[in-house]
Formats: sequence, C-alpha cells, structure tokens
Amino acid sequence: MNVQGQIRKASPGATEHFDVLIAGAGISGVGAAYHLTTQCPGTTFVALETQKTFGGTWNTHRYPGIRSDSDLHTFGYRFKPWTSAPIATAAEILKYMGEVIEENDLGRHIRYQHRITSAKWSSAENLWTIEANRADTGETLRFTTNFFWMCQGYYRHAEGYTPAWKEMTAFKGPIVHPQKWPEDLDYKNKRVIVIGSGATAATLIPAIARDAGHVTMLQRSPTYFRTGRNAIEIAETLRQLQVDEKWVHEITRRKILFDQDAFTRKTFEDPEAAKKDLLSAVEAYLGPDYDIATHFTPKYRPWRQRIAFIPDGDLFQGIKSGKASVVTDQIDRFTENGILLKSGIELEADIIITATGFNLSANGDIAFEVDGKPLDFADTVTYRGMMFTGVPNLVWVFGYFRASWTLRVDLVADFVCRLLTHMKASGVRKVTPTLRSEDHNMPLLPWIDAENFNPGYMMRGMHLLPKRGDKPEWQHNQDYWAEKDEFPAIDLADRAFIYE
Repeated sequence: MNVQGQIRKASPGATEHFDVLIAGAGISGVGAAYHLTTQCPGTTFVALETQKTFGGTWNTHRYPGIRSDSDLHTFGYRFKPWTSAPIATAAEILKYMGEVIEENDLGRHIRYQHRITSAKWSSAENLWTIEANRADTGETLRFTTNFFWMCQGYYRHAEGYTPAWKEMTAFKGPIVHPQKWPEDLDYKNKRVIVIGSGATAATLIPAIARDAGHVTMLQRSPTYFRTGRNAIEIAETLRQLQVDEKWVHEITRRKILFDQDAFTRKTFEDPEAAKKDLLSAVEAYLGPDYDIATHFTPKYRPWRQRIAFIPDGDLFQGIKSGKASVVTDQIDRFTENGILLKSGIELEADIIITATGFNLSANGDIAFEVDGKPLDFADTVTYRGMMFTGVPNLVWVFGYFRASWTLRVDLVADFVCRLLTHMKASGVRKVTPTLRSEDHNMPLLPWIDAENFNPGYMMRGMHLLPKRGDKPEWQHNQDYWAEKDEFPAIDLADRAFIYE
C-alpha cells in the first residue's frame, strides 16, 4: 500500500464533513489517527498535512546526521515495538512511521499539501469550519468537523530562529540555518562555525566534522549533555533470551522510564550530584586537562533546559580528535572572514551555521475565531496543557521536554477517545473547558515556570502561549510520571467541562 495516501478531489466549492479533523501528520498526528481507528471505530476523520509527506520534523529537517535525542523505545509509540538502536536517524524514524501508517491503513485518511489557514467555531452549529490551501492546485478547500485535534507541534517548520547579529551581510560565505539546509552545501575541507550548543548542534557537528576542515562550536553559554552507548542493555539481554519483541518493548520502556524518573527527581532533590554525574561523563571522554568548567558547565541546574543524549560520545570524540573545538564567548559582529567575538578574538570561517533554535508557533499559524470573535490563545487558561478555556471541542498535543514527546501523544489520545465516547453516549455535541467557581481567584501565570524549564524559544514566545493556574488541572506540569496515572483518572463529569 502507498503510505502517501490518495489526494482526493472535492467538488468545487463543496464542504466536506468529518467527525474529527487532525492538523498534521507528524509523530502526533499519526498517533492520533491510530488511536481514533482503534479506540473509536466508525469515527470519520481526516488529517491535513502541509508537507508533501508524513513525518513532521523528521521530514522537514534535512541537515547531516539528524537523529533523535530521545530513545526510540519511549519516543516510539507504545503500540508498536522499536527493535533497533535507541538513538535513531530521521530515515529510521520515517520508516517506522511509514510502517505504522501502512499496517493500520491510515494513509487513506491523510491529505498532503493541505495547509490549514483558518478555523472558525460556530456555537449555533456546534461545528468547526476549517479552510485549507492546497499547495499543488492552489485551491482553497473547506471542511467542517465536530472536533479539532491540533497535532501540528509547537514551532514554525518554514523557518528557524536566527538572531539579528551586527553586520551579517559582511560575511562573504554562506550563512545557513539547519532548518533550511541546502542540498548542495559543500563543507568538505572547509572551516565551519556552528553557532549554538543544543541538540541540533550536538547532532550536526560530529556528522560534518569527518569531512570538514575544522568545525568550531561557538556558544554563548554551555549546555548539559548525557552520553553512553547507543544500546539498552536490558533490551539486548531480553533478545538474547529470545523474548517476544512486544515484551521486550514494554519491559525496556518501563526500565528506561524508571531510570529517567530517578534522574529527574535527582536534578530537583540533589542537583549538585546530578551535575557531577553529567560532567564526569564528559570528562571521561575529554580528560582531566580539558576546560570543562568553561565549556560544559552551565550556570543553571540540570533539566532546566533539555538535555540531549550523545550516543557513544561522538561529539566529544570529535573534539578530542581535534576535528572540532568549542569556543565559549559572545558575538560582537560578523566580519568578511568570520565572526569577531567580544573578547576581541576573530574566528575565521568559510561557512557559518546558525543552530540557534526555533520560532514558536502556538496556534500553527492558523487564524482562529470563536463565534465570530478572533481567538488569542494567550487570553485563555490551559486545561492540563491540552485544552483551553472558552474554546470548544479542541485539543492540542504538546508533549514533554524531560521525557519523550510521544508519551504524551498516547496519553492525550486516550483522553480524547474517552471524551468523544462519553459525549456520544451522553448525547452532547459540545464541551468547553471553563474555570470553576473555586478557580476564579486562582493566580494566572505564564505557560511554564522559568525556574522549572526555560529554553530560549520558550522564553521568546511565552507571550503567545495560554496562561496556567496554580492547580494541577490548570497547567502542563511536564511530569509524565504523574500524568500517566492522572490522565486515566480525569473525571469527565468535572465542572471544568461544560457540556451542551
């Protein structure tokens, strides 16, 4: 079967109706489609995807070496075992997703090159009206749906974030953001500066260092990394014992999540010990004489920003070999030959790569209206990081930062399917999250506490995001280990849900 699915043609001006409309066919959208098929059989649905194919991040990001920074035993879906090395390439992840689509006949529900431009809720009809532009024909198509499931992610795929440094136009070589990687970029034997030290830089640098003349990772401040073998010992042992892959998948997931929970608690309860564990692993690769204090010791406690996993220490091996190096300084301005730092040092380069993060896109760049009034999500309060006060029949999938994104895809899907079943059984067509009487004096706070988690892209875009309260049900607490028990126990009769 062709996992690309069929692009259907609607009659000119016709409006198609579905029980559920899914925005996106990335890891969240494909997961949502699977759960609708299995938990809500008979539900009509469509997934509208902007790109030419499925995959989301794993399709739009094409830079060398792109791979997961989470293990695939937990980044993969709970319903389909992952059988390869835990840190996987984009190609391997796309193959896995393609198998999910083909094995479950999901392709017929996905329509590619459909960019959603507007979503308008009508309480008179209890329907969302969705308009989408079809890239291959230029048509504007209209859909109606009872329930809108936003699975498009949280950042703008079309462009990455690049700061406006002084005199960037002075540099005579190419300046490239990894989200817009040119297929013909020749870095062989070239001097390359990679600005940034997050997961993208840590992935990209070892991939290009083999062929480049030299790669310099230029960072304003250091980042924490975890490192180890690209293998899970318990999975290897279970396979040696010829245990069924479904059991291997479940047991390995539980072991990984158990260990992650212990480490996460350690970062809160004994952050200095957690810090020592992380830095000791770096020192094991780079040696006691390397200046780890300057280049790999952040000022914040571990897990206030995402910690990328470095399989087999490949980034550190590149540094130790001399093919790559780290400079910790601030940019004064670009020059004809490279970058002048505030310390007065000039770094020379043939190519500059800006691995400087994402542009947040809370609403998928969709123009929302509720009963004729423009909707600003920043004016709403989130219900458990997935629904929003005053916004009927809508769920947004926003995953985890300290655990794999897909863990929350599955949890949210279970909730949505249970909610849809409850609404059908109750004979209601509309559900709106609403602050209860006891919530009205609750302090309204930014989406995420900066003391808890504060990556740059979140801090830059916090004003775009919904507010949170100080109660568990009115926030996204980023705690999978709590939510795995809380989500199945959500009371659908809670007064936070107004049904009509």
